[in-house]
Amino acid sequence: MKSQQSTQTMKPATAAKKLGVYLPATPASFQEGVVSRAELNELQANPPEWLRELRLNGPHPRPVVAAKLGVSIAGLARGGVTEALTTEQIEALKQERPEWLEKERAVQAEVRKEAARLKNAKKERAEQEGAAERD
Repeated sequence: MKSQQSTQTMKPATAAKKLGVYLPATPASFQEGVVSRAELNELQANPPEWLRELRLNGPHPRPVVAAKLGVSIAGLARGGVTEALTTEQIEALKQERPEWLEKERAVQAEVRKEAARLKNAKKERAEQEGAAERD
């Protein structure tokens, strides 16, 4: 039986997501082909000019916009942000500090605080169970 070495490929949308860029802003050659794992690794290790430019100035996909603003993707939607934004637009929102952004940042801070509390509680339980087993 012959051994076949499969080359993993992915759709451009998947590759764009892994690269953290907005697919419609990528070159047509990127959007129309498939991307191998090796090509993705090369793009990450040695990004071409178009990729550096997109990462720096955008437009950025919603997960990147949400992270840069410190809110959730759902928070973006609640704030009426449904499109990709450029770095300039993101910075303008940070400066303007609209009410929805402040509210969503507060919500996100509470979510992080609760996640940390749950993690600590789980850790303490594990330590208590470990101590009880040793007794």
